[in-house]
Amino acid sequence: MCGSELTPLPDGVQRVAAALLDKGHPHAPRMLDNSARTAQEAADALGIAMGQIAKSIIFRRKSDDVAVLVVTSGDRRVDEKKVEAHVGKVGRADADFVKSRTGFSIGGVSPVAHATPPVTLIDQDLLRFDVVWAAAGHPHGVFPLHPSDLQRLTGAPVVDVVQAVAPAAPVSAPATGSAGA
Repeated sequence: MCGSELTPLPDGVQRVAAALLDKGHPHAPRMLDNSARTAQEAADALGIAMGQIAKSIIFRRKSDDVAVLVVTSGDRRVDEKKVEAHVGKVGRADADFVKSRTGFSIGGVSPVAHATPPVTLIDQDLLRFDVVWAAAGHPHGVFPLHPSDLQRLTGAPVVDVVQAVAPAAPVSAPATGSAGA
């Protein structure tokens, strides 16, 4: 016993844990010693590739002020134009908007258990992985899942909403000749 099990989980993590349990998800949230506010911090703390972090990005839909949640791989950047093609014009969401609509602070926004259900889109690039990790309602809380579980848990469509990834530059082959030949 290390003592951490005696400390109650933060409210947001408890909400996420209850939602996951209610939907039959087999993995409960876990608390990390270090912050997982960014995809890189979370990947480093878990010892996984940054792409395996299912990051939650919140936008503000301009027509009705509804939160739009985009869940994407930690190594990808969201393309706002692609998001807008699915949900209409969006703008940036500030910390107060995120907190009031989701119930979570930036850096801990879970894909489930929002205070007000958002319009949600899941990026197809997450399907590259067998296991991804999502925020669990707190900057130190995460939970594992298969990317297809995101669709089951949220009811959201899987679509292309990220910027194109530049192809890797070809690696030059080393010279094979010898000096002075």
